[in-house]
Amino acid sequence: MHTDWTDFLRARGAVLADGVARDFGDPAAERVAAREGDVVADLSHLGLIAVTGTDARAFLHAQLSCDIQALGTAQASPCAYCSPKGRMIASFLVWPEADGFSLVLARSIVASTIKRLRMFVLRSKVALADCTDERRLFGAAGPSAERALRAIAGPVPESDHRVAHAAGTTIVRVAPSRFLVATAPARAPALWDALSTTLRPVGTPCWEWLEIRDGIPLVTARTQDELVPQMANLEVLGGVSFQKGCYPGQEIVARTQYLGKSRRRMFLARVEGASPAAGDPLYSEDLGAQASGMILNAAPAPEGGHDVLAVVLAPAGSAGAVHLGSPSGPPLRFRPLPYAVP
Repeated sequence: MHTDWTDFLRARGAVLADGVARDFGDPAAERVAAREGDVVADLSHLGLIAVTGTDARAFLHAQLSCDIQALGTAQASPCAYCSPKGRMIASFLVWPEADGFSLVLARSIVASTIKRLRMFVLRSKVALADCTDERRLFGAAGPSAERALRAIAGPVPESDHRVAHAAGTTIVRVAPSRFLVATAPARAPALWDALSTTLRPVGTPCWEWLEIRDGIPLVTARTQDELVPQMANLEVLGGVSFQKGCYPGQEIVARTQYLGKSRRRMFLARVEGASPAAGDPLYSEDLGAQASGMILNAAPAPEGGHDVLAVVLAPAGSAGAVHLGSPSGPPLRFRPLPYAVP
């Protein structure tokens, strides 16, 4: 994060840690606001890769799990970049730009993802660049978010996974009342201040909780190369095409789909009495000391404790007891996702 953005957020009351705004002075109240009200959140935990060049669309189509060739100019899509064994190296939100594509992913894995993608550019007319410091990312959520964005930034997407561009700012609707905003550094302070007159500033963990509540996974450094896309429900979210041609791991991903559903699935759960983190192991009572899954994402919940996206054996996630960290660790209490899981 550039120090100008850090200094700006600090001047607006942010408590910073690890390069993100952890809160704005009252994390408990901010979590309640994220659940019940209108909020604007710093998204500096995310990074942005720009893929440009005349072969950018064909290149990404051959590398990512979603159908890039069919992606319209005003569309966005979740997707994954997989290893040859079908395990996710990164998860993205991708959308077209005038000169290529933008890919938003966990900031911690931007450099390693670019390095791996560059191995396959070969003679293609494609350039990949870390543009994290060239854009400011923040999220707007709540019943008033759409109206606030329209009044300040211009056009707003009308439906999920649609994109609008205006005056150096891109707005992506990621859920019915949530928006990702990517804007130029020079425009970001004024846009943040204008949104803050209607939306309460909250820390990054509040946005992470909103993503968890909506069942949207994010691959981070601790969970790279661990899960096939179906384990994170990515095909349910529209992030996997089974009609397109080959891409890394495609054979494994397709086999998982057509030869029987994945034994592990991602579920929404609550855990009390511990602070879970991505990559933490999970244990099911029927498997004893053998880990049955892992935490994919976790964030403090408004009601207390933590909400998590947990990848576990499907029967355990739907019925059996699952524990964090050890067979006798804190139990997970499972809750319904906002979408159906096969």
